[in-house]
Amino acid sequence: MSAASRILATSGQEIRIARRNRWALLSTLLLTLFALSLALFAAGQAGQVKADTLTLTAASLATLSVYLIPLIALLVSYDAFAGEVERGTLALTLATPLGRGEMFAGKFLGQAAVVGLAILIAFASAATVVAATGGLTAAGAIAWLRLGLTSLVLGGVFVGLGLAISAATPRTGTAAAFAVGLWLVFVVLYDIALLGAVIAAGESTFTTHVFPWLVLANPADSFRLYNLVSLDTAPVAGIDGLARTLPIPPAATLVPLFLWVTAALAAGIALVRRLTP
Repeated sequence: MSAASRILATSGQEIRIARRNRWALLSTLLLTLFALSLALFAAGQAGQVKADTLTLTAASLATLSVYLIPLIALLVSYDAFAGEVERGTLALTLATPLGRGEMFAGKFLGQAAVVGLAILIAFASAATVVAATGGLTAAGAIAWLRLGLTSLVLGGVFVGLGLAISAATPRTGTAAAFAVGLWLVFVVLYDIALLGAVIAAGESTFTTHVFPWLVLANPADSFRLYNLVSLDTAPVAGIDGLARTLPIPPAATLVPLFLWVTAALAAGIALVRRLTP
């Protein structure tokens, strides 16, 4: 069996595990429910602003996805290795011809597929409802395509980070605590700390030159900033409005996302190679 076949077999096993645990279904239902709620809300607001319903819903989902997609990705992946260590199955897995790097790649692809399927179903359902009630426009379709693709990358970032956490901790309880802590730092505490720093610094070099780049360094903020800045009609305020002062094109805000994916995969593979069953 080739390396590619072993990786695909491992990813297929991860998908089957997620299906048996019903976690994939729960994640999909949760994300779909919120996406449909935002779609219906945007339909009621479309007449009050100069934007179509599809574009407004994409802007709202860009903000919601920052909270839900990283959480779903981390909860899917945090016990991938720690759980096998606790159950004693990792030693059996490593006794097969499957290499450690191949095992990590297979788990990453499988769990990223689970998160990606949840995103696809949720966003497609909401887009269908919006298009049926408010019509389909070219600008709205492009906004949804952009949102969907970048959401897959965001999910991949946090699946990779979740796998790295799982490989670094021998207990699922510890891995779960680190995963929740990582989510809080990236999604909640990071922005609060930056806003506090901006208030303390006032009109200074930090606010105008340092702060925007610190926002961009966070993968969650980078994702949200790209999607909102790309929508000229979408209202942008707060931390995203301040970060708009970056002297770079909107597409460049995606660079940190891909750098984070690369860093998470590299760190995860390094940790798996040092993992003791």
